Amino acid sequence: MTPNRTAVTAVVAVTALATVLTGCGSDGGGGGEPVKGGTFTEILGSDPGSLDPQLSAGSALFDISKLAYDTLVSVDADGEVRSQLATEWEVDGTTATLKIQDGITCGDGTPFTAQSAADNLNWISDPENQSGFLGAFLPVGVTSAAEGDTVTMTLSSPAPFLLLGLSGLPMVCDTSLNDRDGLAAGTDGTGPYVLTEAVPNDHYTYELREDYAWGPGGATVDEEGIPAKVNVRVVSDGTTAANLLLSGEANAAQLTGPDADRAISAGLFSREGTAIAGEQWYNHAEGHPTSDPAVRMALTQAVDLDELANVMTAGKGGPATALAVVEPTVCTYDAISESRPTFDVDAANATLDEAGWVRGSDGVRAKDGQRLSLTFLYENSLGAAAAAAAELALTAWKEIGAEVDGKQQDETALLEATFSTGAWDVAWLTLSVNSPDQAIGFVSGAVPPEGSNFSAIENAEYTDAVTRASELNGSEGCDVWQEAESALFAAADLVPFANATVYMFGNGAEFDWTGVIEPTSIRLVG
Repeated sequence: MTPNRTAVTAVVAVTALATVLTGCGSDGGGGGEPVKGGTFTEILGSDPGSLDPQLSAGSALFDISKLAYDTLVSVDADGEVRSQLATEWEVDGTTATLKIQDGITCGDGTPFTAQSAADNLNWISDPENQSGFLGAFLPVGVTSAAEGDTVTMTLSSPAPFLLLGLSGLPMVCDTSLNDRDGLAAGTDGTGPYVLTEAVPNDHYTYELREDYAWGPGGATVDEEGIPAKVNVRVVSDGTTAANLLLSGEANAAQLTGPDADRAISAGLFSREGTAIAGEQWYNHAEGHPTSDPAVRMALTQAVDLDELANVMTAGKGGPATALAVVEPTVCTYDAISESRPTFDVDAANATLDEAGWVRGSDGVRAKDGQRLSLTFLYENSLGAAAAAAAELALTAWKEIGAEVDGKQQDETALLEATFSTGAWDVAWLTLSVNSPDQAIGFVSGAVPPEGSNFSAIENAEYTDAVTRASELNGSEGCDVWQEAESALFAAADLVPFANATVYMFGNGAEFDWTGVIEPTSIRLVG
């Protein structure tokens, strides 16, 4: 769920969800003649693990899934809904209908129909399947049925941002929908590319489907410069990724900090956007010190969050403002600056004193025989800036009497800890969403494996405001969504602390980037 690398894509992506960023930026380094039949090489910051596109919404998997899987509708950088598998759609209260276009086929040539779409939606909607998209991109309680070429979705309650969620929901073909073993290391979708080689932690190679003609807004692959192959290389070190890009060995890479500065100075093609770069989550589950509201509050009060944001983003960002900041956003507001706890070390110590956390002879606090001993996880692909920010936090928490074991982990290990083992107390991972409802399942409701609320957050004020906001259409509810999020931050249930400008660069290629590269937009140039 990092600004760039971990999305509790919604989900879960915790990643999940999925990041959607604006396509503004520089066209420097572009131009040239289209290259016919070439290979487009993209750098991915971490390995996606299992390739099943509907189980996790981690950002690495979300990035790679776009090549082989389509969604029912698409959304452009301005937030306009466009066609994809569906050519027509309508949302009326708790009913939505989508007309699936004729002639869509899977990579193996089998058809994809309205029944296929309905079966996908029902599979994701079934809690027993533990899809990372349920409750984020697809509301809980949806049932779907097909008649002819039309899918009808029946919602348990109004969903003001339903189409935006559907634009990030990958569809699987019939053959693999219920027999999913082959999806872990292969693909079975309607997308423009088919996976031909998978070497985990090294590379993934895809080949073009020349018959593909149902991309966003009716896009096809019958265009000059469309790559015949896409090679996704897994490179966790940002400096190495930058070197590969600048040398021309790679055509696309997402870079931050000094590595981004190098690419900007070189005049490379770029796209940029805003994302949450720093988000501090606490484990509220029983048995963890952070289940105590006083501990969560003190850990928040003890750190200068503005300084943390500056260090985390290497000066290319600022304070966080809301849970949903990636473009296209429906609601724009600041739910954080007036609600989050103020930096005050004395107040942090007092909070712990009053709650009965007493310092021992070694300086570490304890309460009822439990030491204030914390496991702090953060992602290893975030680079030197994040490591420096983590050291600031560790120092601040030690000063108020906590002993903290800070651990850098890759995205796969981080998601395993937060969603499965529960072996964590504080975690830096970022939930990248573009509508406030996509965050609901991650900050309320059922915990894993039944749900996505990996922190086990329970905030009655948030839940009440969400109920009211969900009854309002789109932007009409933005003030109430702001109220809901402010309740989370005021209680220090979680603490977003940094937004950043993030960049996707190209060398020898141009493309549209809405958090992931749109495959049909790629043009190799030379």
